[in-house]
This record gives sequence, C-alpha cells and structure tokens, in this order.
Amino acid sequence: MVVAILLGALAIMALTYIVVLGQAAVRLGQLKPHFEGMALGAVTNFFDTLGIGSFAPTTAWLKLRRLAPDSYIPTILNAGHGLPTIVEALIFINLVKVDPWLLAGAISASVLGAVVGAPIVVRLPIRAVQAVVGVALIIAAILYILGNLNLMPSGGVALGLPPLLFAIAIPAYFVFGALMTCGIGLYAPSLVMLSLMGMDPKASLPIMMGACAFLMPVSGARFLRSERIDIRLVIGIAAGGIPAVLVAALLVKSLPLTALRWGVVAVVLYAAAILLRSAVKPGLPDPEADAEAEAAGSL
Repeated sequence: MVVAILLGALAIMALTYIVVLGQAAVRLGQLKPHFEGMALGAVTNFFDTLGIGSFAPTTAWLKLRRLAPDSYIPTILNAGHGLPTIVEALIFINLVKVDPWLLAGAISASVLGAVVGAPIVVRLPIRAVQAVVGVALIIAAILYILGNLNLMPSGGVALGLPPLLFAIAIPAYFVFGALMTCGIGLYAPSLVMLSLMGMDPKASLPIMMGACAFLMPVSGARFLRSERIDIRLVIGIAAGGIPAVLVAALLVKSLPLTALRWGVVAVVLYAAAILLRSAVKPGLPDPEADAEAEAAGSL
C-alpha cells in the first residue's frame, strides 16, 4: 500500500512539474530546448541510471563549457534532472524490494530538507555557490576513486533497518536533501551510509532514487521562480535524459564503468579547481558576468 501511494504521488508530481516548467518557459520566453543540454542530459542520465551519478559530471560540463553562470548550477541540476530521476524512481521502486517505511521516511525527510535548503541557495553570494559546488565536486571525485579501488563499503543483505539505525538514517536524509539543493548529489553519501548500516546496495537504489525523485521537483519548482536559472538548459537536460533512462534501465542493464569513472574523476577535479579558484582569489574578472553573456548567445 505504501509503495502504491508513493508511485501514485510520483506520477502526480511529474505531471504537476511538467505544467510548472511549461509555465516558466512561456513566462521567460525560453521554450526552445538547449541542444547541447539535451546531449548532456542524455549522457549523464544514462550513466546515472547505471550508477555513475548525474550531478558531478553535469556540473563539470556546465562549468568547462561555460553554458551558464556558476550561481545557476545548483538550480539547473535540480530542475533539469528532476523528471529523468522520477522515471528512474518509478522503475526501481517497482523492480527492487525494500522496507516501504524506510522508503517513505527517507523520502519525506529529504523533501523537507530540500524545502529548507532551496530558499537559501537562491540567495547565496556567487562566491559561496562556487565554493560549495567546488567542494561537492572534490567529494564526488574522492568517492569515484574509492569505488574504483574497491574501498567503498560492500554492504550486507538487509532490506530494511533496525529501529536505532532507522532513527539515524532519517535525519541524515534531511541533511542530504538540503545539500542536494546546493548541488551536492545524494546518491553517493546515501549509498555509503546504507551500506555501512548493513543494507544490500541494490536495496538502497529505490531509496536513493525515490528521495531524489521527490525532492528535486520540489526544489526545482522553487528554483524555476528564481532569476538564477536557464530554462532552455533545464528543458534540454530533461528532454534528453528521460529516453536515456529508459534505455539504460530496460535495455542496457550494466556496463564496465571503471574506466569511465577515472575519466570523470579527472574532469571533475579540473572543474572543482576552477570553481574554488574563482571563489577564493580576489581581483579576478567576474566569471558570472562572462558566463551570462556567453549563455545568452548560446543555442
């Protein structure tokens, strides 16, 4: 019953978010999807479905290609990847069995964290956003390295948590939800925590994807009202990401990803260095103004 309610709520949320996104696109006159954003959404969401994650590689590409100002990155991540993540959640919540109460609790806590975090992010100074996103990329790179070296916790076989660990996990998801709005992906820290708690890593998939699927449209709807967003990129990422998720989840299933992760590490660390340099070094040309000008002239 709990799972059926969650799936129904996800479907309603997806339809509502499509309407809100369409209204924002009409209001801002940005109905045309960004072509490069579509390609980016297809690639990142394809590999996200297979376990790579979408936030770090998307952030790195946005920064390296200067597709949007730095302060736009958290809003584009949450608003653009929201619909593809809902599709992932609908698939994996159906396919993978997990304690429904843990699923519902983690989702509720992460959404509450996103509600608290989103208004803060849209008011952060540009240097603060650069610093937070830069640190997030370094953390992501470290987790990729640990995964490639088989140093990540292997997990157990549990499909749920005992009361004490349950009581620890739920507040943790509140924090994860708030951090998601800053551009810090939820997948890796969630996987590490649940694996350390003895859960089967496969059972953690619907929890991670379900939490993201609910919190990203919630924060994304808030971000769509912000001035710090490029709706063309959001639409492009969503339009490219949804079919890529379906291909990865229903047809491809798995790929050898170790070499790809090493490539992602290199790109992510380079983007992190650029962001952190902009955040801490005074007297540099304003990267925000330059990126805004370039974004205005892009497709």
